[in-house]
Amino acid sequence: MKQSKEIELDFEVDKLTNSIENAVSGEVFDTLVTLLQSTGSKQIKKTEWTFNWQTELKDKTRQIYKLTTVNNPTIIHGLISLTHKGDHIFMDLIESAKFNKGKNKLYKGVAGNLVAFACKISFEKSYEGVVSFIAKTQLIGHYEQALGAKLFGGNRMFIDTKEALILTTKYFKDFKL
Repeated sequence: MKQSKEIELDFEVDKLTNSIENAVSGEVFDTLVTLLQSTGSKQIKKTEWTFNWQTELKDKTRQIYKLTTVNNPTIIHGLISLTHKGDHIFMDLIESAKFNKGKNKLYKGVAGNLVAFACKISFEKSYEGVVSFIAKTQLIGHYEQALGAKLFGGNRMFIDTKEALILTTKYFKDFKL
């Protein structure tokens, strides 16, 4: 079987919010994170994303989730690709929609919401909230500060139980261990 290349992630954690927040008005919108089925791949327009999410969907070892708002589940604000490693969750890819990137982004908190979801899945799978990923070198300090992530070796980072619990309970109010 062909070995997939691990990608260095370069997502920006702009703000840890209770959900996602309109960057102009400050209004907060409740979110849903749901599994993206291959039949829903038509929702992902290549022009709106940097990564090739169609390829991610074809990899049966990965699960792709989409972040939408409760009131408008047709607009995807972010995507995340996760792999169960048996003792933790690995974030293969994470991306905010183009309209949620840069200085003119429409919503804040998308990346934080998706990372918190990965931690939640880790708790649900009895992995104690542990999530790992490969970071771009220049963002290691950002992830340490914004997420409490720790450097494991090389560019591999992980979010441990304590930090995972903080993230999970911030975004998922009903979450209980």
